[in-house]
Amino acid sequence: MNVIKLKETATSLLKDMEVTAARIRELIVAMPPHDLLGYIYAQRMIKTMEDQSATPKKHREDGAKELINEIQFLLEYVHAVLASDVAPAEMAFDEARCADLFELGSKLRKQAMIFAMVTSADTKDGDFGPDTRDIEFRAKSTWVILRGNRYQVLEGEFYRHVLTPHNDVLKEVYGVDAADIAAGFQAMADATRSGHVDAIEEMTKQFEAAQAFAAAQDKPLEDVMEAWVAAHAEQSAATGRAIDDMFRGGIANVSRHTKLPPALLADLAYRRGEETEFFATGDFAGTPYRTLPARKKPLVQLGSDYYAVDPCFTRDAGYRALLYNLLQRRPDYKNTFEVRQKSMSEAAFADILAAQLPGATVLQEVYYKDPANKQWSENDTLILVDDVLFLVEAKAGTAATIASPALDFGRHVQSVQDLVLKAYKQCERFFNYLNSADEVPLYHLVDGKYVECSRVRHSDYRVMVPIGLTVESFSPFSTYCKELPQIEPLLGKHAFVSLSIDDLFVLKRLLPTPGAFTHYMEVRQAVAGIRRAHLFDEFDHLGAYLKKNRFDQDIADQLKDDKVDMLVWDGMSDIVDKSFEGKDWESGPFPTQIFPEEVLKLLEALDATRSRGWLSAESNIRDFGEESRNNLAKTLSDLRQTMSQHPARYFVLSGDGKPLFVWLQQHGLKIDWKKVNDKASAAAIAFKAVNVIGIVAEVGTTGIYHQAQSFTIHIPTARTEENAHIYEDAARMSQPKRMVNFNQPKTPPP
Repeated sequence: MNVIKLKETATSLLKDMEVTAARIRELIVAMPPHDLLGYIYAQRMIKTMEDQSATPKKHREDGAKELINEIQFLLEYVHAVLASDVAPAEMAFDEARCADLFELGSKLRKQAMIFAMVTSADTKDGDFGPDTRDIEFRAKSTWVILRGNRYQVLEGEFYRHVLTPHNDVLKEVYGVDAADIAAGFQAMADATRSGHVDAIEEMTKQFEAAQAFAAAQDKPLEDVMEAWVAAHAEQSAATGRAIDDMFRGGIANVSRHTKLPPALLADLAYRRGEETEFFATGDFAGTPYRTLPARKKPLVQLGSDYYAVDPCFTRDAGYRALLYNLLQRRPDYKNTFEVRQKSMSEAAFADILAAQLPGATVLQEVYYKDPANKQWSENDTLILVDDVLFLVEAKAGTAATIASPALDFGRHVQSVQDLVLKAYKQCERFFNYLNSADEVPLYHLVDGKYVECSRVRHSDYRVMVPIGLTVESFSPFSTYCKELPQIEPLLGKHAFVSLSIDDLFVLKRLLPTPGAFTHYMEVRQAVAGIRRAHLFDEFDHLGAYLKKNRFDQDIADQLKDDKVDMLVWDGMSDIVDKSFEGKDWESGPFPTQIFPEEVLKLLEALDATRSRGWLSAESNIRDFGEESRNNLAKTLSDLRQTMSQHPARYFVLSGDGKPLFVWLQQHGLKIDWKKVNDKASAAAIAFKAVNVIGIVAEVGTTGIYHQAQSFTIHIPTARTEENAHIYEDAARMSQPKRMVNFNQPKTPPP
C-alpha cells in the first residue's frame, strides 16, 4: 500500500472512530449511570458463570478474556462520559441500547487497532532503529487495549510502600497515613474483583435467616417478611447494599467499600461535566487516541458518593492524582517531597527484595571521580551479594506519559530518553569506572566532603547487572529499550535491564530464594541482550523462565533461522497471572521450576550455608535441564545411601556442558581438603574441562544435608613432580570402566 493510500485510509478510519465514539457518548449519557453500571458489571459475572460449561477450557478462557477486555473498554467510556457531561433532566434505562453499546465498543476497539497498524506501516527508521515501526504500532495498540495489566491483590502493598515516606504530610492533609490509604485502595480493588461473589453470599445468608425466622413462626415467608425486616434492620440494610452491589454498580462505590476520607476521594474524582478536553472539537475527538479521563483521575462523583467506574486505571492514575493534589494542597512540601521520593525509589530494590539479598552490602548514593572527565559522578544503589553485583539507577517520577502516542509519539520516545537512557548512561559510566583499574575506591558525600566508603574489584563478580528502576510499570518500553541503538551491553557483555517497583512485588514471591532470584536475573539479563526478541513485560519473562528455564537459549536458537526477522513470545505470563487469582491466592502454592527432591536438599544446604561462591554453585545446578537434574538427583541419592560405609564419596556430572564436581562427606568427620582439591583437580583434567564448579556437602546417615559449600578448583596447566599424583589419578578416572554412564533415557516430567 503506497503512502498516499495509507494516509487516505488513516483519515477515513479517524472519521469512523469519531462517529462511533460520538454515538457511544449519546447512548451513555441518556441512561441512569447506576443502572448502566449495574448492567455492564453483571455481564461479566453472567459470562463467567456461562463459561463453566463443557466448552473446551482454552475457548472458555479466550472468550472470557475478550469479554473482559470489551467490558473494560466500555467502562472507560462510561467514566469519560460521566466526567464530561452533566446529567440530563430525563434518563431511561434501555437494555437494547446497552446491547448497542457493547457492539459499538467492540467496533471502536477494532477501528482503533486497524488505525494503529495503518499509521505505523510507513514509519521509517527512528529512535528505535529499524524496529521503530513495530514499536510505534505496539505503543499505539497497547494504548488502546492494555488495561490493568497488574495484579489487583497487590494494590495495597504497592501504595503502602510508595506512600510511607509521606506519612506525616498525608496525615496532616487528609487525616490518614499510608497504611490507611493502602488499605483503602486494596478495598477498592477487592470490591470490583470479588464484589459480586460477596453480594451473592450476603443475600443468600440473609435469605436463609429470613426462612429460619418464618419456620420458627410456622408461617409462609411472604407473610413474615415485613416483621423480619422490622426486627432485623441491620440485616435488612445489608441485603439492600448487596442488591445495590449486584444490580446498580454498587461494587464500584468506593465511598461505601473503603474508609478513605471524602477530601482524598474528591481529589481523585471528576464531578459531572468537569472534564472538557476528551470530547472537545478537533482531531481524535472522543476516540481512544485522546487521553481518557480515567488516566488523569480514576473516580467520578455521583451524588454524594464516589465511584471507581473504571477499576483498571486506578493504580497509576490514583497514584499520580494523589501526589499531584498533595502538592497542590501543600506546595511548600515540594522540595522535601522530592528528597523523600528519591530515597524511597533508590532503596526500593534492596528493601523489597531483602529476602533475596541476604547479607548483601548495600551502598546508596556512591560517588567516584570519573577518569574520563575528572568530574565527580554519583550512582543510586550498589548491591553486592556473594559474586553478584547489582547497580540500580532509580527514577522517582512517574514512568509513563499520559499523552497519546497517536498524537505525540515523540513524547513517548522522550519518556524513554528520560527514564531509560539516563539510567543506562549512569550505569555505563560506573561500569567503565569499575573497569578502569583492578580495584577502585567509592565514596560517600558527608558534610560536603567525599569520604571513602568501600573498594570494589570487578574481578570478584561473576555476574554484574545494570538496572533502571521506575516506580510504575513502563511496559512495553521497559522490555523494548534494548532495541535503542544507543543501548549496548556494558563493557561488551553486561546487558541493561529495565524494571519497575511493581515488578519487584511479584518477583519476590515467585522467586523466594537468593539462588532462584539471581539465576532468573542472569537469564533475564541474557534475554535483555538479544535484539529482535520481544516479550511484552516482566511477567512474560518470568513466566518463560518458570516454564523453560534457560529460555534465552531457546530464543537464540530460534533467531538462528534466517527467515526470522523478529521473534515475539506471547502469553508466557499466564502461569504468573493464575497465581494471583482467587480469594486464597496468598496460601499458594506459587508456580516454581521442578527440581527432584534430592537436588532441592542440596540447593537448600547451599543457601543455608552461604559460603563464598554459593550463588555460582546454585547457578550451575539451576542451569541444568530436566535430564541433568534427574541424573544429579539419582547420583546424589545412590551415593548418599552408602555414606554409612564410606566417610566420603565423590562424582563428576557434566550436565548440559557444565561440569560439576560433588564431594559428599559424612557429617561429623573432618574434611580432608587436600584430598578434596586433588580429586577435584584430577576430575577436571580427566574431563578436559577448563572450568569446573566444586561443591562439598556434609550429609548425615539419615539423609539430611547439614551444610554445603562451593570451592574453587585449581586445574594444573602442566605436569610437575609435585602434581604428578593428580595426573595419575586423572588417568585412572578416564578409564571407561570408571566412568559413570549418564546417558540415561529421559525421565518423564514429574
